[in-house]
This record gives sequence, structure tokens and C-alpha cells, in this order.
Amino acid sequence: MFTWEEEWNISFAGCGFRSIYYLGALSCILQQVPQLVHGASKICGASSGCLVAAAVTVGIPIQQLCVDVLTMAKEARKHTLGVFHPTFSLLHIVRHSLLEKLPADAHLRASGKLCVSLTRLADGKNVLVSEFDSREELIQVLTCSCFFPVYCGFTPPSYRGVHYMDGALSNNMPLFEQRNTITFAPFSGESDICPREGTFNFFEVHYGNVSIQVNTGNVHRICTSFLPPKPELAEICHNGYMDALHFLRERDLLGLQRLPSSFVAETFKPAPYELVESEKTSLNGLDLKVEENLPVSFKKVLCVACRDDQDGGKFLPVKVVMYLLTLLMLPIELAVLLTKRLLTSTTDLCRQTLCSRHEDSSRAAQQRQVL
Repeated sequence: MFTWEEEWNISFAGCGFRSIYYLGALSCILQQVPQLVHGASKICGASSGCLVAAAVTVGIPIQQLCVDVLTMAKEARKHTLGVFHPTFSLLHIVRHSLLEKLPADAHLRASGKLCVSLTRLADGKNVLVSEFDSREELIQVLTCSCFFPVYCGFTPPSYRGVHYMDGALSNNMPLFEQRNTITFAPFSGESDICPREGTFNFFEVHYGNVSIQVNTGNVHRICTSFLPPKPELAEICHNGYMDALHFLRERDLLGLQRLPSSFVAETFKPAPYELVESEKTSLNGLDLKVEENLPVSFKKVLCVACRDDQDGGKFLPVKVVMYLLTLLMLPIELAVLLTKRLLTSTTDLCRQTLCSRHEDSSRAAQQRQVL
């Protein structure tokens, strides 16, 4: 259970293009309780999650990161094979963006606060990096954590002369084991801020310290982490906002009354967002209600992205993979659902049998007393 009285951390799981979920969630927290982010002892991440963690740590506006994610997804969809097209280099785009966006003193801001998960190529061991001697070294660490073999190429990048690959392969939720770590994941499961699945959640798996429920919703989420959907990115961002709002309400963190007086007096600053009071924005048919809505700066970014990407639909690789995975998951879901119902029926039957036996025993005891 989160408490203000102890140091706390924030950890973002790797999730490819679905990292836009984190930006919606962060926009909510920065809008409602900014000290939850600004006061964190460490901000951690693996793979694409470390890019979000780095942006928050060094002060890059998350709206700008949202633009970068949408632009990267659009570039990937220009090619028939998407991210797998020979002319598309995801790692090159990430490095170019870091060189352009990171401030000159980014390594100084990040040292001691940013925690990046890496997987050492030689032995597959996890390495957490929190100290950076230069801006270039910070870029190397972030690039290494984003390198997913084959998906990002065949030659892994290096940091201090050692080759590393995607941190999600060995530890996808850095510092999750610490009690006061707030965990973010765009997959339904047991993370603090994550989608809440409306269907059954009978089984779950743990991958790299991230809890992921076994259902078709998560199959779709995992697929679109690698193969970016077109109009859905706006909805993912908004869902992140709503799930973060649910977390704040559930933990009773909304409002300044829950903050220690020292935080309120010394460090709290109003969130730099303008709220919309009376309008409703529609993104590709998705109505966003004003009273629980993304900041206006985010809505502008998403509206521009939707307007510039009007051809709609999913490109071929997404369609093929989604059809195949859905066909594979349906028998599993049906089997699990039937098992769950069978267990429920068996439990009810046992309960009824026990009640009947108890009633029979009571009647027999009463008859003996009468005799």
C-alpha cells in the first residue's frame, strides 16, 4: 500500500508503441497530484518504458514525447511490412530523437534518479544503471534497453564496451519488489496502474516481473505493442488517463489534503495544464468526456495525429497476426471459462449437500429430544 511517509519509486514496463498509455496516465497524475511524480526517489523503466522515465526525469514535456510516439508509429505504417521493412530502423529513430531532445545536462539530471533496466548479451543477466558520466552515455544506455533482437536489428548496441539488449527480457519492471514502488503497465494484470479487464481473469503469467492476465484483450495489447495500430493510439492514451484517475481515487490520493505539509508548503506547484470546461472532443469517433479528460495540450496533439492519418484501418501485418492470435486464444478462453463454471457449480453443489446434511442432523437431534 502506497504511503507518503516512505520513499517511493515509479516503474514503467516495456511495451513498445503502447507506451503512449503511460503518457495519458502521467498527464492525469501531473494534473491532479504532481508531487507523486516529482517527489519519487527513483523513476525506472525498461525498453520503451525507460524512454518515458527518462523524459520525466530530465524534464522533457510529455506532450512532446507523445508527438514522437505518434510520428514513429506513422513512419512505421508507411511501409507495407511496417517495422520489419528493411528501410525502417526503429533504433535509429529513437537515437536521433534522443540526440535532438535531451538537454546538454541530461546525464546530471538523470544520475541517481533514473534507473534503466538492461539485459547483458553475454549471459542474459539483468543490469540496472542509475549513474551516467555523460549525455552520450545516457543515450547509449537508453538505446541498449530498447534493442529487441531481430525486431530492432541484428547488431546490439553497446555501453562501456559491453553489448546489451532489451531490459524487458530480464527485468521488465525495475524495483517492483520494493513495497513503495508504483508500477505502470499497459496490460491488464496486478500492476498499480493498468487496464481493468471486464472479462474473466482466471489465469495470469509473470514475464519479467510484470503480471499479465491471459485473455484476448492482452493478446491484442501485446500484438499492438510491436505493430502500431492507427486510430487506436488516441484511445490508448485516454485509457491511461482514466486508469491513473481510478488509481488515485482508489488510493485516496486526490487533493492536497493527503500530502504531508512539508510537500504542500515547499515543493508543490500547480500542474502546467489548461483544463477545458465546456467542450467535448471526438477522436476518430471516440468521445472524451470533459469532466474526466486529457489536458487540452494532449487533445490537440492527438487531434492533429488523427487528422493527418485519415486512411484508417490496420495495415496487413497487424491484421494477419491479430486473426491468428485470436483463433489461437479462443479455445483457451473457452476451456478456462468452462473450467471456471464447472468449479463454481461443484462448489455450489457441495455447499448444498453440506447444508442438507446439517438440516438432516438437526431434525434427527430434535426427534431424539422429543422421544
